[in-house]
Amino acid sequence: MKAVETGNGVRVLKNGGLDPQRVSFDTIPIIDLEPMFSGDQAAKEKLAEELRKACTEVGFLYIKNHHVGPEILQKTFDVAERYFALPDDVKMQNHVSKSKNNRGYAAMLEENTDPTARGDLHRSFDIALDVPADDPDVLAGKVLYGPNQWPEGQAEFRTALEAYYAEMLTLSGHLLHAFALALGLEENYFDGMVDKPLATLRVLHYPPQFGEIDDRQIGIGAHSDYECFTILAQKEGISALQVLNASGDWIAADPIPGCFVVNVGDQMARWTNDLFASTVHRAINRSGKERYSIPFFFGPNYDTLVEALPSCVDEDHPAKYAPVTSGDYVNGRFAATFAHYAEAQKQEAGS
Repeated sequence: MKAVETGNGVRVLKNGGLDPQRVSFDTIPIIDLEPMFSGDQAAKEKLAEELRKACTEVGFLYIKNHHVGPEILQKTFDVAERYFALPDDVKMQNHVSKSKNNRGYAAMLEENTDPTARGDLHRSFDIALDVPADDPDVLAGKVLYGPNQWPEGQAEFRTALEAYYAEMLTLSGHLLHAFALALGLEENYFDGMVDKPLATLRVLHYPPQFGEIDDRQIGIGAHSDYECFTILAQKEGISALQVLNASGDWIAADPIPGCFVVNVGDQMARWTNDLFASTVHRAINRSGKERYSIPFFFGPNYDTLVEALPSCVDEDHPAKYAPVTSGDYVNGRFAATFAHYAEAQKQEAGS
């Protein structure tokens, strides 16, 4: 066991070393997030141990008691379903190519998360932190900051997504505090790094796939997420999400009522020197029904330097990755995934 001195006293971490214990899991753990709202310190310590175990062994978990009202979630699913039912020419009016910062609508096969595949079978609409065009960071060319674009005549869609985005920001703050405790850090260690976060909300529509399926063209190809963590809402009753375990087997991450799925992203893996697992996952919708999901990708401010945390390096575990700013890292990943984004970056560089 490892004892860590914090502002709240000494914490003892079980399995507190820097060698991750990847396991061939067949189920995904459920973490009760209530202690992060109640303020019970002993309960927070227990939560931190459970979260650390989940992140080192699996990289995926469910969270319950997250304090996001079911009516907010249902409203967002409802408006997303109506939006994706609109004619294609209407949706294309807000295509992501019309945004410098990857906001708006993307059509079927326009994203390719797995570079060995042929494109992903889903439609999406993205928003992020709404930063005015005259903001100093936007004027300085930090392209992941900027205004959202919205479909005309769809006020209910905008209202629902903005309300959900605000809820996810609040939840992400509580979750990030839990991550800090799980890493033996002060609870508010990350706060100054996420006051202008690169956080994206995406609504997704996956049509069903029938018959023989080419594994190079599925709902979303095998990938890991780019940011610190992802909070995913799935509609109940439809199985599609699959997570790769340490033995190379795909494990179902089906919806659980009242729970979000949370997974570690690549930036958190870099921060923790690969102690926390950024686990590969994919989605294949063979349910026979339309699938809708709502991921929220949470990452630090554009200029935050992502480098190995002090609690995740020692003489036997030197830093594996060169420091990189959050903005540069996500920019590079977007350019590798979205053809329109890569082209826009080339044009911007040539202007």
